[in-house]
Amino acid sequence: MSGTEHLTVRREGATLVLTLNRPEAKNALSLPMLVGLYDGWVEADADDAIRSIVLTGAGGAFCAGMDLKALAGKGMEGQQYRDRLTADPDLHWKAMLRHHRPRKPVIAAVEGYCVAGGTEILQGTDIRVAGESATFGLFEVKRGLFPIGGSTVRLQRQIPRTHALEMLLTGRPYSAREAASVGLVGHVVPEGAALAKALEIAELVNECGPLAVEAVKASVYETAELTEAEGLAAELKRGWPVFDTADAKEGARAFAEKRAPVYKRV
Repeated sequence: MSGTEHLTVRREGATLVLTLNRPEAKNALSLPMLVGLYDGWVEADADDAIRSIVLTGAGGAFCAGMDLKALAGKGMEGQQYRDRLTADPDLHWKAMLRHHRPRKPVIAAVEGYCVAGGTEILQGTDIRVAGESATFGLFEVKRGLFPIGGSTVRLQRQIPRTHALEMLLTGRPYSAREAASVGLVGHVVPEGAALAKALEIAELVNECGPLAVEAVKASVYETAELTEAEGLAAELKRGWPVFDTADAKEGARAFAEKRAPVYKRV
């Protein structure tokens, strides 16, 4: 398994759990964290035994955004990873899910601060769970900055535009309940319970046909900006081959035999 001093990786059955692990800085993004994140996404894509990903944070926080000391030119921890960024100048955007979308579903488990770059990474996830104490927001304008992690494009496609613009233009914090009310997160659970709920959802995903799950996720994103006619055509092209897989045949047999299916991704 991959991982760095600021990003831990572990397996929970068929789920890969990536934990932002810099609690002393509320998991502010660092070079070791970005490298670990990118390697985690690649590992999940490459390993067919992994069927879902949970992204969470250590120490009661999700991510407080970019390390502003580094942005101010005071250096960044983990200089030993600098060659990775030199070799792939797009690595940080891939890590933050701006320029990379994992094939497997990504479920966010948020506690505490999920602001600035944390809220931007969140928009690259597929299913989102928040603890009651979670705080969201895009604070960049307050600091004279631009939320360049994708928020001016993605946020208005994920929540109503009036709410997206308010979040972007005021730079104010949002509680977990308010984030849920505008559709930024799907579940609000008691404080400390976000990871357990995310793993529960992941297990439901893991019980489904992996080829079908990946095809459904791909279809949703591929068709998001198409006309209905274009989207339906794309859906048919993406979905029809799934019916001819061994997974589909196993699912049908299991249903007929009233048993749990055993999927082998073939």
